[in-house]
Amino acid sequence: MESSPDATPAMTTAELLATARPQRDQIDVFGVTHQGKVRKENQDQFLIATVHKAMQVHQTSLPQPELGNLLSPSRGWLMLVADGVGGVPGGRQASGTALRAIVEYVTHAMALYTDFNPEAESAFLEDLRRSVERSHEVVRQAGEADGLASGMATTLTMVAARWPRVYLLHVGDSRCYRRRDGRLDLLTRDQTLAQALVDAGALPPEAKEESGLRHVLWSAVGGSEARIEAQAGDLRLGDDMVLCSDGLTKHVSDAEIQAQLESGDTAEAVCHQLIQLALARGGTDNITVIIGRIRK
Repeated sequence: MESSPDATPAMTTAELLATARPQRDQIDVFGVTHQGKVRKENQDQFLIATVHKAMQVHQTSLPQPELGNLLSPSRGWLMLVADGVGGVPGGRQASGTALRAIVEYVTHAMALYTDFNPEAESAFLEDLRRSVERSHEVVRQAGEADGLASGMATTLTMVAARWPRVYLLHVGDSRCYRRRDGRLDLLTRDQTLAQALVDAGALPPEAKEESGLRHVLWSAVGGSEARIEAQAGDLRLGDDMVLCSDGLTKHVSDAEIQAQLESGDTAEAVCHQLIQLALARGGTDNITVIIGRIRK
């Protein structure tokens, strides 16, 4: 991502467009969620989807085979992780409501199926931001209707990929990582009180992981404040993207995530390996992992 440290120089738009679009068999995407060993229910939600241009035929005199395939090849990928906040009764409903609101917005209001146009990128990113804003409004309205306004909130981390660009939207403390050229970068910043204290210089970075404020959010979808972080970057052959809830990062280090990605296993196998590692160390929270890989 453009706002994160990068070990390699940024490619120009012309260079990116000249790179051959990866074929479907080069894209390996998988997600899994687990309740963990302590929570009574799983309040995490995730979504992996491709976006297509389609035609729905209502009536025709032509035989169906003559019409051919009415669904275009994939024009883009969506990956989302939402973690209901704090194990409160409305957490599962909040995470599910947020994902449904974004899917509805993307399906009906966004031109994700159009060809890549560098001139329209800022408008496209703003459209994605509006989808998250819409989910925030819908979750708050649902909470008020059910009398759960004070507790119905969720994190949300979303990646929208449209070759050769990728867009990241983030609220809360779920995370997105990118592995490129043997280096794993954390692309999101935890919106927690502990991280805020580190940013203000009031808490040493090395003390953050042991702080009691490490998982206390000051920003969440459906909460009193939802600070949407949005960024755009390029996609390259060989990139790995990881989305996860904090149920994974409570127990598994960044170095261990990188080691699993470098194992050469499929996205499905790596997801299950990371889940099992978190469970072996207590599984104190719901655990969700999505891995998307573009193979060279």
